[in-house]
Amino acid sequence: MYRKALYLVTLASLGAVIACGDHPSVTAPERTAAPAAPPAAPSASEAAPEKLARAVALALADPDFRAYVKSQLDASPFREHKLPFQRFLAANGGRAAAALARGAAATPAALLRAADAAIPLEIYFPVPAHRAAWAGDGNLLVATALRDHDAPVAFDPRGERRVLSPDEPPATPVLALVPVETDFRAPLSRVWCFGCGSDGGGGLTTTPPPGLYLTQAHFTKTFEGWLKGAPEFEVHVLGQSGQTDSLQDYQCAGERQSWPYYFDQNNLDWTGSVLLFSRTQLDNYHAAHPGQDLRVFAVEDDDTACQIKTDNDVFKRLEEAVDGANRALTAGKDTTSSTAGKIWKFAQALQKLFTAIASLINTNDELVGNAVQDSIVGEYHPGFNWIVKGEQNATTGWITLEMK
Repeated sequence: MYRKALYLVTLASLGAVIACGDHPSVTAPERTAAPAAPPAAPSASEAAPEKLARAVALALADPDFRAYVKSQLDASPFREHKLPFQRFLAANGGRAAAALARGAAATPAALLRAADAAIPLEIYFPVPAHRAAWAGDGNLLVATALRDHDAPVAFDPRGERRVLSPDEPPATPVLALVPVETDFRAPLSRVWCFGCGSDGGGGLTTTPPPGLYLTQAHFTKTFEGWLKGAPEFEVHVLGQSGQTDSLQDYQCAGERQSWPYYFDQNNLDWTGSVLLFSRTQLDNYHAAHPGQDLRVFAVEDDDTACQIKTDNDVFKRLEEAVDGANRALTAGKDTTSSTAGKIWKFAQALQKLFTAIASLINTNDELVGNAVQDSIVGEYHPGFNWIVKGEQNATTGWITLEMK
C-alpha cells in the first residue's frame, strides 16, 4: 500500500514539471441538450501520460526533431516499429528529453525524472497506413489512452487538445504514447541498446517435447482498440486450483514466453506450432488432480503478459453461458483413438471460478473465450477442430488442437 501511494504521489509531480501552456483545449463537440457537469479532475496516473503526450506534440513542431523521431521509429526492430519511451528520451545524450523540455518549460533532467516516475510507456504509429503515410511533416497528432477502448486524448504540434473516436482512427497520422505491451528485452538491437552492436539471434534446434499443441487459430475480431495497434493474443491452460472448485492458470502461450511456449499472433489468422501443455505437465496435473480436466482459454492481453486480468464476475458469467449451452463439455483431455492415436478430446468441466489479477491502472484483458470441441458445439470449419466461445456463448474464433 505504501509503495502504491508513493507511486501515485510521484506521478502527480508531473503537473509541476510539464507545463500545460496557454493554448486552449479543443475537445469533442458537446451535446446541446443540457449543460454538462464539470469533468472530474484526472487521476495522477491518467494525467502523467497526457502531459507527456502534449510535451511530445509540442516538440514535434521542430522539423529537426520530427526527422529524428522518424529515423528512430523507422530503425526500430520491434513489432510495429515501437520504441520504449523512457529509454528513447534518454538515448543519444538525452536528445529527445532536451527537445521535450524546451516546449515544457522544464530542464531535461527534470523531464527525465518525471517520465521515469510515470508508468512504462511505448511510442509508435498503431495504424500501419499512418506509419506509411507520415513523411516527417507536421501533419500529425500525439495521442494517449490508459485503457483499451477509451477515447484517446490527442494533441497537435501547437499543443491543442482534442478527443478522438475510440472506434475509428482519424485521417491525420496518430503517434501513440500508451502503456507498454511489448517485450523490449529482445531482440538486442541498436535501438534497444542505443548503439551497442549486434542484433543477436540464433536458431533453436531442440526437438519439441510431446504434449498438446496449437497449430492453427482464427479469431473473428482483434479485441483491440485502434490506438493499441495489433492484438496480443494468448492461450492459457486452466485447471483445478488445489482441491477446490476454482480454476488456476497452469500455462500460457504468448509473445513474451520462451520456446516452446512462444506464440505471437498479431492479426486474425495464425498457422504454426506452439506447445500449450507438455506431456510431463499433463501427467503431473492428472496425478495431483485425478478425474479433473483442463480448459483451453484465449485472451487478448492489454497489460501484463500471461497474467489474466479481468473482472471475475465477467469470467464467471462467460463460463456459465458457455457451459450451459454445451452441457459443460467445455474442457479437454488427452485420450487414445483407435484411428488417430493420442488426441485431445472434449471432457467435463467442473470449475467455473477464476480469481483474476488486479491491475494497477485498471486495464482489463479481453476474454476471447473458452475452446469447445466442434462436435459438441455443432459448428465446423475446415481444418479446425475446436470452437472458441465467448460471452453469451458467441463464437469468437476457431482453433486446431493436436496431441504430438
